[in-house]
Amino acid sequence: MRFYTKQHKFYCGIDLHARTMYLCIMDQEGKILLHRDIKTNPDIFLKTIAPYREDIAVAVECIFTWYWIADLCTEEGIPFVLGHALYMKAIHGGKAKNDKVDAYKIAALLRGGMMPMAYVYPSEMRSTRDLLRRRTHLARKRAELIAHIQNTNHQYNFDDMGRISRKCDRDKIGPADRFTDRSVKKSIELDVALIEYYDKLLTDLEHEISRIAKGHDADSYFRLRSIPGIGRILGLTILYEIHDIKRFPRVQDFVSYCRLVKCAKESAGKIIGSSGKKIGNAHLKWAFSEAAALLLRCSADAKAYRLKLARKHGKAKSMTILAHKLARSVYYILTRKEVFNPNTFFMR
Repeated sequence: MRFYTKQHKFYCGIDLHARTMYLCIMDQEGKILLHRDIKTNPDIFLKTIAPYREDIAVAVECIFTWYWIADLCTEEGIPFVLGHALYMKAIHGGKAKNDKVDAYKIAALLRGGMMPMAYVYPSEMRSTRDLLRRRTHLARKRAELIAHIQNTNHQYNFDDMGRISRKCDRDKIGPADRFTDRSVKKSIELDVALIEYYDKLLTDLEHEISRIAKGHDADSYFRLRSIPGIGRILGLTILYEIHDIKRFPRVQDFVSYCRLVKCAKESAGKIIGSSGKKIGNAHLKWAFSEAAALLLRCSADAKAYRLKLARKHGKAKSMTILAHKLARSVYYILTRKEVFNPNTFFMR
């Protein structure tokens, strides 16, 4: 956890919403200079903080509406702090909670050097990262349709369809033709039609993402592609979710950010469980889990290494260890500007 510890004359805490924002401005002594509810309008915001622009820092909790105010503060040269929502227990654990109280607590945390910081992703790559996340959402919707066809097939105890993710296989199998009930047949036809629409949509989207991404750190992208199992989409996802590997001072920080470590809760020398499973980047957790599964498909060394891990730790945990090791490899590949070395990875 990182805290914002820089000193300023004024501290502005904002409880931000889609249409309104509640401002609390205090000085170095903790005296409240302003409490005001205003519209989420850049001009109104700048006019409100104008008397304190000499030396002011602005802090906002990390919710979905923070993009515009982060970009505005960057353009205006105002120090901006994005608060980590899951670490800001002072807001969520109070007896009373409203916009005025929340804005005051954000300003107080900022003034006291106890504001837990989230990463302010730069605007020039942010939209492409969000487009990649949207692509993942659509791909999962397509997978749900395929799963529905397979589940319906099992409901009626028909023979296994095999793979129906590719159009050529679907044309051979004819998923809807094996059902005689009109309603079931229509349901499967709808699923197939939607899958084909998603196929076209995702193909166009992936070409567009690849075209945009060519201008963003192509060297790191091709280094990631040197890892067996990491293809175009996984490589781009990892690249855009990391953005700058230098923001992680240690490999442990990076692996923790990827949600690939178990955080123990300990008190008085006793371990009482684990916590913090949702703190980190869910998209990197998915990417490295997928990369570990794909690595096993295309590498005999990976299969042998995984069997060795499974004998010691069990089948499920062996996959987590493999994903963890992949994340560590990516960190060193990007920091040292190397390519994937199988001899080092599999400890030959």
